Amino acid sequence: MKHHPELIPRRGELIAWACALLVIGAWVLLARLELRVSPLLILLGILLGIAAVSISLGNWMDRHTTLTLGPEGVSYRNGLRAVRLAWDEIQEVRVRQAPWGERVEVIGQQAYFRFYTLGEVKAHGKIMGRTGFVEGQRILERIVENAGLRETGPIDSGSGYSYSRR
Repeated sequence: MKHHPELIPRRGELIAWACALLVIGAWVLLARLELRVSPLLILLGILLGIAAVSISLGNWMDRHTTLTLGPEGVSYRNGLRAVRLAWDEIQEVRVRQAPWGERVEVIGQQAYFRFYTLGEVKAHGKIMGRTGFVEGQRILERIVENAGLRETGPIDSGSGYSYSRR
């Protein structure tokens, strides 16, 4: 069965690009008018540009992410990498708390991938967006069950737990 993550609204990405372009535009305008351009303005423009690019890359990866559970194993693709693990190749699954939902790491002998369970971004009691896989908990359960793993206890001072063959 093929799963896709929830997609966050692109408003944040648009705001990041608008801020970056505004600061870079001011930098270019001041330079053309042969006025002194503060190094802080240049640094701010570069940092905002990097932030906008990274947000765009994250959104692009989310839009190209699929997690497929099949009879032979699990496959994960996100536009930049593709991982395929047979059920018997999965050595460990680690689950850690994340700001929204849980971060699940599926670890094989030669490769690994990470996905997030459903998380809701809230402000003033209102849901502003959702992130992660809606069926994330069910996906985790199926991976643990089909790979024949068992819970091995807490990790990271109790902030997470793991499953393994050991």
